[in-house]
Amino acid sequence: MLGMNRRLRELAKKGGLIRVGLIGAGQMGRGLISQIEGMAGMKVVAAADIFPENAKLAYLKAGLSETMITETNELERADKAIASGQVVVTQDADLVAHLEMVDVLVDATGIPDVGAKIAWNAIMNKKHVVMLNVEADVTIGPLLDKLARGNGVVYSGSAGDEPGAVMELYDFADALGFEVVALGKGKNNPLNLAANPDTAREEAKRKGASPKMLASFQDGTKTMVEMTAVANATGFLPDVPGMHGPKAALAELPSLFSLKECGGILGRKQVVDYVDGVAPGVFAVITTDKPEVHAEMKYLKMGDGPHYVLYRPYHLTSLETPLTIARAYFDGQPTIAPYCGLVAETVAVAKRPLAAGEALDGIGGFTAYGRIVSAAQKKERNALPIGLIGPHVRMTRPVAQGEVITYDDIEFTDQPFIVALRNMMDRGL
Repeated sequence: MLGMNRRLRELAKKGGLIRVGLIGAGQMGRGLISQIEGMAGMKVVAAADIFPENAKLAYLKAGLSETMITETNELERADKAIASGQVVVTQDADLVAHLEMVDVLVDATGIPDVGAKIAWNAIMNKKHVVMLNVEADVTIGPLLDKLARGNGVVYSGSAGDEPGAVMELYDFADALGFEVVALGKGKNNPLNLAANPDTAREEAKRKGASPKMLASFQDGTKTMVEMTAVANATGFLPDVPGMHGPKAALAELPSLFSLKECGGILGRKQVVDYVDGVAPGVFAVITTDKPEVHAEMKYLKMGDGPHYVLYRPYHLTSLETPLTIARAYFDGQPTIAPYCGLVAETVAVAKRPLAAGEALDGIGGFTAYGRIVSAAQKKERNALPIGLIGPHVRMTRPVAQGEVITYDDIEFTDQPFIVALRNMMDRGL
């Protein structure tokens, strides 16, 4: 991000510091703490995890000594420790949002209901919030964004997460006056709609990952959720439910993402999609109606047109999150937010035949996967958003494998916080 290095160094030179609170000290959280330890003008001053030893280990791996770490669930003690130059480890996620000594809060849990609570508490305590929790964002993001703006703080997705990386390409192309035809990302593995923690367990063990998390990548849910976030930020839509998801090389994208009458796969322009074959990158397919611009693009070896591809071959997930933190703090601007409201949704689809009386499990589990559809299609089907599934959802009638799960098929046996917020948002509150 242009100039952010100089702004952070200037802040540090003046004795300033962006004080970051982190919820979730898993892989993403650990990377974030270590990355920020190498930066000027910013520090993770508090980290919460259900297992506090994870947060403590994250600090130790980042090079802090044990004497620099205070473990407490007491608000006053935590604020005093930070004020004295220490960092705080806690089991209490709510505590971090209430700390006077925190400016920006980061959710790195990946759990929709937990993310809903974190974001709500941060905003109500007038702290900027950065979400590494796209599942929560696509479920209640417009409500949280509206609440944040009303409280004078920023609600943002993260740089480095794929929606944020796609948004950077979109903003670049759109600002220059290009017509953006399609926005997308590469998928790291072949689509396997039947993937579950058992089928993913061996690979997850090799990679040191959670089987459930890996299953959510393999069954496509994560891709659907990420591109839903892009849709809600740009107004672009999936061309077909679930997107096309073709297998292709980078050089094929300009012609592939053209209208059908021009030899491509699209029934319309301004779409979100994914490609098996360009991972881990993100892309934007662009065009122009200006002959001189076409001539210049050809001269610059961007292809023969009329479509061209902008491609970023990496995204550094939580290692880039500090850039979003800094932008929120300095400029009061997000990296990506649901500017267009819910124009698309990721809805729940039965992963196997589901029986009446059966409870659903969560994302990456055994019972459901996500499919992106337009908001109009979601409304027409009365479909259940994937971010609301969990053991609190019980089937009231059978649903066949591959069928969309609707509100008419289920009942809530409990009302987690995210369900209450979604109900509030749907009522227009």
